[in-house]
Amino acid sequence: MRLTTFTDYTIRVLIFLALDRERLATAGELATRYGISHNHLTKVVHYLGQQGYIETLRGKGGGIRLALSPEVINIGTLIRQSEQNSNLVECFNAETSQCRISPACRLAGVLGEAQEAFFQVLEKYTLADLTSNADALDILLSDPV
Repeated sequence: MRLTTFTDYTIRVLIFLALDRERLATAGELATRYGISHNHLTKVVHYLGQQGYIETLRGKGGGIRLALSPEVINIGTLIRQSEQNSNLVECFNAETSQCRISPACRLAGVLGEAQEAFFQVLEKYTLADLTSNADALDILLSDPV
């Protein structure tokens, strides 16, 4: 399974914010540190704020920070939420599927089972697990790309 860029950036934002829970960061800073699109990150930050993963403080001196402890942010749940509109294959969406063999095809069931196993593995991990090597991550993210 391949994750969307949106989900990739969602995880990256949370990793960065988990490294220093007290400090306020900005989407611009994150874009610079990771060398990725500021526009994409703005959408990710908005989504994470809506979902309650981060706090956003507006105005001069504002920024973003984690709203939850890294120990309670489950990676599998996070990815399920951010990937909920991404179908592994066309026939996963019965309303728009154009596949002629869908009524007799067994592939969808096999792929659905594999996708569920993928999520179950991810659900064993939290954001704290992804940032347990904080020193190494800090070094890599300290200088802009």
